[in-house]
Amino acid sequence: MGGGTEAFPDLGRHCQNPDCNQLDFLPFKCDGCQKVFCVEHRSYKAHECPKSDHNSRKVIVCETCSMSIETTGRDGEDEKAMLEKHEKSGNCDPKKKKKPTCPVRRCKEILTFSNTSTCKTCQLKVCLKHRFPADHVCKKAAAAATVVEGKGRWNDRFLAAMASRNGKDCGSKSGHGSASTPSTPSSVKAY
Repeated sequence: MGGGTEAFPDLGRHCQNPDCNQLDFLPFKCDGCQKVFCVEHRSYKAHECPKSDHNSRKVIVCETCSMSIETTGRDGEDEKAMLEKHEKSGNCDPKKKKKPTCPVRRCKEILTFSNTSTCKTCQLKVCLKHRFPADHVCKKAAAAATVVEGKGRWNDRFLAAMASRNGKDCGSKSGHGSASTPSTPSSVKAY
């Protein structure tokens, strides 16, 4: 059942859906059943493909440790046999069943790969809401920000330095408080 026209007999193919048989010049080949279809019947659902789940990912969850085990590509294996194999492998640990939560007091956020942040100073894994050292009472950051040489916290010293400037401009090159203006060329020649 070829396709095409009189001038180009090898151009296009007929839809292999029994109710359609339309000549399509840009046919689609189903990667499940390997048949050719028109644009209307190209989806698995439209032509009721018997092998529509050949590429889908399937996962079973271990009831002991809540670990997910992918079954894709293991057509011949039974799910129970796969679970038994998982339990005997040593990867099944009942202690892993409880998901890790944020260690900050009164925070019950479950830590996942997308909402976990590791503090760079104390290496504590916390949720994104508590990622800053001040939010999770970081002990190392608190020690660095405490009293240094009896002058108070670093931000207090910064504010004191700002107050002592008395309106002096930090960017001026001259010794007095006026800012120098950048020099501009007096004339520009255009060619």
